[in-house]
Amino acid sequence: MSRRTAVGKSRAGLLAPVLGRGRSLLAGALTILGGAFVAAGGFVLWAIGSVLADVFHVSSPLFLVGLIAGLVTIVAGALMLAVPRAARPLGAVALVCAVVSIPFAFGGFVLGFVLTAVGGAIAVARPPQVIVVRSAPQGPSPPWT
Repeated sequence: MSRRTAVGKSRAGLLAPVLGRGRSLLAGALTILGGAFVAAGGFVLWAIGSVLADVFHVSSPLFLVGLIAGLVTIVAGALMLAVPRAARPLGAVALVCAVVSIPFAFGGFVLGFVLTAVGGAIAVARPPQVIVVRSAPQGPSPPWT
């Protein structure tokens, strides 16, 4: 075996976990970035709601929904990076939070909605990981069974 082949195989072996996680890495990064915009939009709407509550003496917890949606989106994106097997359900959570962000966080200034929706869609479209379980080899059965 030549040195070139050995080096190529070792590099491929080292990069395999990174390249295999490419989709969940991209989905998680886009979801976290979109979640930051959604949380910022939710914060702006919450600030506006606080001013309106002071002026008109009316308050509503609905002003916090956008901020909470942004924080849940950021957590979902971080979990996509930490637990790639759970990327599909977390992508669905990110898509729901993206839709919720439209009326409650200005859609994260539209950019947050787009980034979160794309990240969630990539995570949902990712094929599930197949886990192969091999059983121990079976010998001949004992005569008493």
